[in-house]
Amino acid sequence: MSRIKDFFSTIWHFLITLVEGFQALFWLLIKGTGVLSREGKAGLRGFLTAPSTQVMIFQFMRGFWPNLSLGRKLIKSYDNTGTAVVTRRADVLDVLNRNEDFEVVYEPRMRKLTDGDNFFLGMQPGWDYTRDTSSMRLAGRMTDVPEIVLPRAQKVAAERVAASGGVIDLPQDLTLHVPWDMTATYFGVGGTEAEMQDWTTTLFWYLFGDLGADPDLDAKAMRNAAAMRAYLDGAVAKQKASPDGATTILSRCLALQAAGTPGMSDLGIRNNLLGILIGAIPTISKASCLALDELLRRPEMLRRTQRAAIEGDDATMANCIWEALRFNPHNPVVYRRARRNTVVGKGTLRQTRIDKGQMVFAATLSAMFDRYEIPNPKSFRTDRLFSDYIIWGYGLHTCYGAAINEAVIPAVLKPLLQKKGLRRAEGDKGQIDTGGTPFPQHFHCVFDT
Repeated sequence: MSRIKDFFSTIWHFLITLVEGFQALFWLLIKGTGVLSREGKAGLRGFLTAPSTQVMIFQFMRGFWPNLSLGRKLIKSYDNTGTAVVTRRADVLDVLNRNEDFEVVYEPRMRKLTDGDNFFLGMQPGWDYTRDTSSMRLAGRMTDVPEIVLPRAQKVAAERVAASGGVIDLPQDLTLHVPWDMTATYFGVGGTEAEMQDWTTTLFWYLFGDLGADPDLDAKAMRNAAAMRAYLDGAVAKQKASPDGATTILSRCLALQAAGTPGMSDLGIRNNLLGILIGAIPTISKASCLALDELLRRPEMLRRTQRAAIEGDDATMANCIWEALRFNPHNPVVYRRARRNTVVGKGTLRQTRIDKGQMVFAATLSAMFDRYEIPNPKSFRTDRLFSDYIIWGYGLHTCYGAAINEAVIPAVLKPLLQKKGLRRAEGDKGQIDTGGTPFPQHFHCVFDT
């Protein structure tokens, strides 16, 4: 009986996915034509990169072209022979799990940033990866999140919101400052706030978002990397010469070094801290801004989130934030490169050949809307499992700071969500301004005082 039920369920999902594919196609044609006629090619580019449009593009692909293989190279920053796009959740997770077939590609640029060495984010499974991730998890412990990181983030966020006077520029006043404070007080290597924010944002962009290999960005990244290396070398040397007794990741790394832990040389500590810092500040800031932006688009959900924040229902508040990020994620795709000729969707009608050297876009945004595995994907729901969300990657290379992000982002937004009359500022100031970068630079909100 269960097999019969599964058969009809599969047929039903197939038909609905097909119908939704047609709906997405018509929506894209009508909306896209209207934008093109009103705003020209520049407006069309903005339309195509909007999260709501990407949701519809992937909806179309899941219905008609779930796995797409192209000979064209869309990424210029890393060597490849072509491009493939994978949209079904099962295939996305498969790609991100099959490290023997699909490799991370960041090593060449990571070596440029460190002036020679790799960082574990750019490593395949092996001794170097195991050594570095294991030692850094000894330095940055899971228990630190509730005991050290979260209380500090809550305190700093509350102070910043209280001092804003009812008008706040979210990135500049809050979402960049709180994670920077974490790098200073918990990592032990915060440096100068403005410099650290600029360094990490530029280097994150260079590693993960510079698909077109912009020479100007390359030059800036090299300058910032050199400055960041010099700062970190100095911080390691200073702490080593004059320990201050603080409980920081840096001080723990040096304690591990003294104990003879592999990979904990001064250079190893510096490179690991550089890699972790790159992912800390821009990720938390961007995700926080995008989550609030999405909630402001949905007044009913905003009210529900605010009610949970006011009542101290942190679990429901956090669920609202994760659901908002499902619709508006900080990173809609993760890319890997095929190490050999292989296939995705093996044994299914969507089976597709992937050639050695092809760059594979694993569309995590699409995976979070795949109705085969996500119930009522178009509905904004707060009862989903956290495992339904692929916000911080998946598999071996899930974001090192995922547990920190999971705690800090709700902590950053909570004191703001508790304010009555929370709304966008008037005009363009109330919209996210990226300033020509992939990251929010300004986003003004107001609330009643």
